[in-house]
Amino acid sequence: MTRSEQVFAQAQNYIPGGVNSPVRAFQSVGSTPRMIARADGVKMYDIDGREYVDFVGSWGPMILGHNHPAIREAVIKAAQNGLSFGAATEIEVDVAKLICSMVPNVEMIRMVNSGTEAVMSAIRAARGFTGRNRIIKFAGCYHGHSDAMLVRAGSGVMTSGIPDSAGVPAACAADTLTAVYNDLSSVETLFGQNPGEIAAVIVEPVAANMGVVEPAPGFLAGLRKLCDKNGALLIFDEVITGFRLALGGAQEYFGVRADLVTFGKIIGAGMPVGAYGGRRDVMSVISPRGSVYQAGTLSGNPVAMAAGLTQLMILRDTPAVYQKINALGDFFRQEMGKMAAQTGAPVTVTGVGSLSCLFFTPNPVHNYTDAKNSDTALFAKYFLYMLDKGFYFAPSQFEAIFLSAAHTEETIRDVVQTAGSFFRSGSAAKGE
Repeated sequence: MTRSEQVFAQAQNYIPGGVNSPVRAFQSVGSTPRMIARADGVKMYDIDGREYVDFVGSWGPMILGHNHPAIREAVIKAAQNGLSFGAATEIEVDVAKLICSMVPNVEMIRMVNSGTEAVMSAIRAARGFTGRNRIIKFAGCYHGHSDAMLVRAGSGVMTSGIPDSAGVPAACAADTLTAVYNDLSSVETLFGQNPGEIAAVIVEPVAANMGVVEPAPGFLAGLRKLCDKNGALLIFDEVITGFRLALGGAQEYFGVRADLVTFGKIIGAGMPVGAYGGRRDVMSVISPRGSVYQAGTLSGNPVAMAAGLTQLMILRDTPAVYQKINALGDFFRQEMGKMAAQTGAPVTVTGVGSLSCLFFTPNPVHNYTDAKNSDTALFAKYFLYMLDKGFYFAPSQFEAIFLSAAHTEETIRDVVQTAGSFFRSGSAAKGE
């Protein structure tokens, strides 16, 4: 038994399922988690001394690679002054000013502690601003684990064996309406059925929690028009796409404006942090300026802010980062697609920029229903094969592959060749 297996066995006595986030359990791939000891650049190392090329990047925020020296030094310096004050600091103002200067239509921003908290707070702000209660979300889009958002959610929920979640009262989800991603007519229908009742439409501009599904041409612009027509706000959940697709996120990348935007740990360079921001008039409803209450002792934590400020300034001052990671994403999809075609593997390769996914289905994937047609048993075989060869992907068919500035074309060639060996083995072709 490996040390990772020993520690996981102990963990199950003290932590539900042995993990502090469900997808880490490796349950859907029939294995047990590797206990990670450290990471640097594109590499992670477990407590058994095994080395992995990482394609998770702490679920996205490690856009510069793990343990970037400038970020590490900023954290050490900030920690020397204290870990938490529960009081206002100058650095949180610096981060807010920087984000507002970079992201289109974000005129004010409030720091919180996670993407879940950011979404929960943005929805409350939208309801407070519009005086309406109902929210439209999309099947397969994951917006954190607050009660109202655990309705046909994606991410680990899709493979955890829990359709949505026990413990969520029906009343909490009663005002959450579900549309079909990439289908504007389904959104229009919900507006028509609920006239004057929709506070906001919330969407992952690139759906990245049911695998990675690109928005169809005109889809995001169409949502903007429908929201304007019906007096609702448009919320972009950019916990994954924010500062990753472009410096200004999906709004800049796709040229579509949102009224509110939510961010996650990327603004803390991987540390526990989140934020929501948007139009000044909408954000002005937030307490203490307005009547919508939201608070947090750790919000704007100075150590997290130091990490985030450093990373964001590097991204602002080094536009070549985006050129590199987006080009690497194109290269990954091109080469992996070629390999799948050459070997006859039933795989569809999708993605945008530095986000990609291998769906184990030969059919195109445009929405949640298409994604669920994937062969999750075959994905599990692929995942374990790649892990054994030293490539660390998310242990779920329905998660993204994240590339960073620390990855190289050589790294991608290696992973494509290794995937090709699996495809040629017969398991992929036969679905065994």
